[in-house]
Amino acid sequence: METVLNRYHIRVRKWCASCEHKEVDKEGNRICTGMQLKVPKDFVCPKWHLSDGLNNAGRPYVNCKQIKNNESEE
Repeated sequence: METVLNRYHIRVRKWCASCEHKEVDKEGNRICTGMQLKVPKDFVCPKWHLSDGLNNAGRPYVNCKQIKNNESEE
């Protein structure tokens, strides 16, 4: 299966599950909004585009803070 690198250099599989145009209906079927078809999870259409969530995977959201020790040193 082909993989691509996102903007933080993390490998992501190129398939319907990682596409921006993927939607899931009430029955759990995948629908490609670019082609208006029901598709299997491993389907890759020519309009495939990496979803925003996976493109931002690996982005640092947490700032490290120094933990202060409240115990007095003797």
